[in-house]
Amino acid sequence: MARKGRWGVIVAICALAAIAVLGSAQQWFGTVTDPPATVGTAPASGSASGSSADPVRALFDGRRSGVEVQGRGVVSRILSDDDQGSRHQRFLLTTPGGVTILIAHNIDIAPRLDGLSVGDTVEFLGDYEWSEKGGTVHWTHHDPSGQHQRGWLQWNGRTYA
Repeated sequence: MARKGRWGVIVAICALAAIAVLGSAQQWFGTVTDPPATVGTAPASGSASGSSADPVRALFDGRRSGVEVQGRGVVSRILSDDDQGSRHQRFLLTTPGGVTILIAHNIDIAPRLDGLSVGDTVEFLGDYEWSEKGGTVHWTHHDPSGQHQRGWLQWNGRTYA
């Protein structure tokens, strides 16, 4: 009888240890059933401030990276192209929630937004990477290898992908 009692204690300890390990894994890696992290635009009506109307604000406040995001913003600054490696057209957008993001648009793959000016509104779909300055949105184009979801920029009635 004593052996059966010890096995019961050992099984209980193993079960508790497994629960603790799974809890830690979920804390660090998220649950297996979590849907892919994608954030879309909010409806055009309603308040323009706050995270509910600005998916980038929600990602910035949550310090999230590697998340596909769709949104819009107003051009606040045009930067020089990044010519290191693949060439990227770069500009800053201010989102409805007040977050400034860098758009890094690969112009070796997708067309440049020629004539873009401060004050223009640009809509986007791409990958968001958090930074203290607001973050970067890249992959705003198609993937020639077909392994990454197609991103895009929309400006002046045209889609750049």
